[in-house]
Amino acid sequence: MAAGGHRRRHRKAVIRTAGRGDLRRIGEIRGAVRENRLAHPERIAADVGWLIDDGGFLVFEVDGTVQGFAAADRRNGSIFALFVDPDFEGRGIGRALLAAACARLAAKGHAKAALTTGHGTRAERFYRRGGWTATGLTDDGQVIFEKRIAA
Repeated sequence: MAAGGHRRRHRKAVIRTAGRGDLRRIGEIRGAVRENRLAHPERIAADVGWLIDDGGFLVFEVDGTVQGFAAADRRNGSIFALFVDPDFEGRGIGRALLAAACARLAAKGHAKAALTTGHGTRAERFYRRGGWTATGLTDDGQVIFEKRIAA
């Protein structure tokens, strides 16, 4: 027992495949981010439902609370989304989700993963620190990143 006679609570963290029942919480997290804000948050279910149905959508959950999510488009080897609830940032959740999403892509035969993000954002710095290589810009100025995910 911990000091004062209280038991320490062991928190159970899991990364699991998301289901449609997670859409409400996914929408809450997506709406709470400080950068890359959605113009139409009410469209989240329509925008990502197909990824959930395809099995490419993952959530990071601790004791039943979803704290972040990632989506991998297994058709083209891209990371479609990676977001962590701002209240849970800085705990390695984003790195864990990104690794799991890339593993899903590798399991589908992709040798590399690609993603895009805004220039000058915290996300851009996150990907650069994680070993992603900038390979160009999209027509709307997003940075295109790639990373080798399979041997």
